[in-house]
Amino acid sequence: MSMTFINLPVRDLTTAAEFYRALGFTSDQAEPGGGTRVLTVSESTRLVLHLRSGFESYTGVAVTDTQTSREVVVGLSAPSRERVDELVDLAAVAGGESLGPGMTNGPMYMRGFRDLDGHQWSFLHMAG
Repeated sequence: MSMTFINLPVRDLTTAAEFYRALGFTSDQAEPGGGTRVLTVSESTRLVLHLRSGFESYTGVAVTDTQTSREVVVGLSAPSRERVDELVDLAAVAGGESLGPGMTNGPMYMRGFRDLDGHQWSFLHMAG
């Protein structure tokens, strides 16, 4: 089985981990050195949170300013339209920014949000 690792820079590991735990991500593991946390999104997906300085050291470039640009939008599936809305609402309650009402495009229903560090996410459900 292949695994997916989503690596993101954050300002505060504890606050960011709490935000993602509010969405149901689990198994928060601090890495040696204290600059990284790993959360389980699903059986095959992990979210790796890095302090910004560590992320810059790892990538060799400055962290993107999420107030002025986007480098990626992370999309995750949900089992129903209702769960999409629940997850985005949870993100907003936890301090994230809802990007408005859901959008339907054929069999796909999608709704987005930005996390505490301005990274853009979407949850989507594919009908059928």
